[in-house]
Amino acid sequence: MIQSMTGYGKSVATFKEKKINVEIKSLNSKSLDLSTRITPLYREKEMEIRQLIAKTMERGKIDFSIWIEKDASDEVAPINTAVVQAYYQQIKDISKAVGIPEPTDWFYTLLRMPDVTTKNEVEELTDEEWAVALQAINSAIDDLIAFRKQEGKALQQKFTEKINNITNLLSSIEPYEKSRVEKIRQNLIKGLESIPGVDYDKNRLEQELIYYIEKLDISEEKQRLTNHLKYFRETMNEEGHGVGKKLGFIAQEMGREINTTGSKSNQAEMQNIVVKMKDELEQIKEQVLNAL
Repeated sequence: MIQSMTGYGKSVATFKEKKINVEIKSLNSKSLDLSTRITPLYREKEMEIRQLIAKTMERGKIDFSIWIEKDASDEVAPINTAVVQAYYQQIKDISKAVGIPEPTDWFYTLLRMPDVTTKNEVEELTDEEWAVALQAINSAIDDLIAFRKQEGKALQQKFTEKINNITNLLSSIEPYEKSRVEKIRQNLIKGLESIPGVDYDKNRLEQELIYYIEKLDISEEKQRLTNHLKYFRETMNEEGHGVGKKLGFIAQEMGREINTTGSKSNQAEMQNIVVKMKDELEQIKEQVLNAL
């Protein structure tokens, strides 16, 4: 089944006092184009995250973000009471020794001193926390894949509509194709008869007409285009990787047959039908760029 390359997924998990947020977005791209924004604590797991995304996403322009929210009280750096007391005593001693007045606002003075507020502990990533974070990452990826499948259904409906339109247009060529043989014959005879004093061999005219009609025959193009249309339908229902790329290649082949049909169509009605087929195909080509 078709998946779109456009998708969005988000997941939130909780570990102790932390809230782990994961967000992943994707757009169409010819290959995998992955950019990540990873909170410093999980930076050591970046390669594992990239490998997981590459394995499940296949291709697309993907933006991945993971960040942590903590309780504000946990983020506040503690005041080192021992350091404050030491500064207080030193300032009093200096004031007494050199005769300088003591500060009128002790808190303002002391809290501006170096190392009064410090947070020296280094946070390490535990296996338990990483397991929770990894589960959140997988959940966000699952959401994105579900989104891609939903968008893929809409793409498939659009493709089916356009393929049906091309099939119907191709069938509508047949009446004009049959009638043009007689029109070509009449135009040739009319042209020859319009030349004064010219006589022509009717048998030779028939031979030339057959040769001319064979050059303009579009039976092979119609058959090949029919086969491509059938193959396009079958490919849309395939499981596996690279369906979007394969559909793109089939659309290119369809375009070649439609173009050749147009170049051989020396009748206005047929050429109008070919133009309509080209329009339907262009819409397919635009949308197939979004197919995974």
